[in-house]
Amino acid sequence: MNARIVFDLDGTLIDSAPDIHGAANKVLAAEGLGEISTDQARGYVGHGAPVFIQRMCADLGLPEHRQPALLAAFLKLYEGAVHLTHPYPGVEAALEELAASGHRLGVCTNKPIRPTQAVLEHLGLARFFAVVFGGDSLPVRKPDPTPLLEAFAQLGDGPCVFVGDSEVDAETGDRAGVPFLLFTQGYRHKPVEALPHTATFDSFDALPELVATSLEEG
Repeated sequence: MNARIVFDLDGTLIDSAPDIHGAANKVLAAEGLGEISTDQARGYVGHGAPVFIQRMCADLGLPEHRQPALLAAFLKLYEGAVHLTHPYPGVEAALEELAASGHRLGVCTNKPIRPTQAVLEHLGLARFFAVVFGGDSLPVRKPDPTPLLEAFAQLGDGPCVFVGDSEVDAETGDRAGVPFLLFTQGYRHKPVEALPHTATFDSFDALPELVATSLEEG
C-alpha cells in the first residue's frame, strides 16, 4: 500500500544542533554576550527560529528588546549553517527503501524554509521529497496541524504517516488525526509514554518495516 509519509527535520532526519549552536554563539559573540551550550541549543529547537531566540535570551537574562536584532543576525547565519549537521544513521537508506516502495515523501518542519532547503541540498536528501514546508511557509507553524495537513494534501491521495521526534511533533500528529511514529533519539524532553504516538523506533533501519506494519494495522 503506497502512503504519504511526512517527516520532521531537526532531531528526526538530521542532528543539526551543532550548527545551530555554532550560529547562535557567533551572534552572541558579535554582541559581546555570553555563550550557550549544545545541550541548551537542543532544548531551544522545535518551535522555530523566533522561539529559539526568545528562549536563548530568557536563559541569558537578555531584555526582550534585544530579540529582533539577534533574530535577524541569527537568520543571516542560519542558511549557511550546514557543515556540522549530519543525517542520523540509516536515514538515507530508509528514505531510499520507502521511495522505492512507492511511498511519497515530504518534510514539515518549523525550521525556516531557506535553511531547510539549504541543508537538504547540502546533505543530498532533497531528492527524496516532493513537498517541503518550513516554519515560515504558512502563517502558522506546528503544533498547529495546518502545515502538516497541507503537506499531505500536496502529496496526493492515500494513507498518511507522520514521523517526528518531539513534543511538538506528537501534538501536531495528534491534532491532525494521523498516525505518528516517534523517533526516540532526537530532541524530545518528556518521557516517551507522555507523548501521543502510534509506535516508536530508535533506529532508521527499523522504519520501513514499521511503516508497513502501521499501514497494515491502519
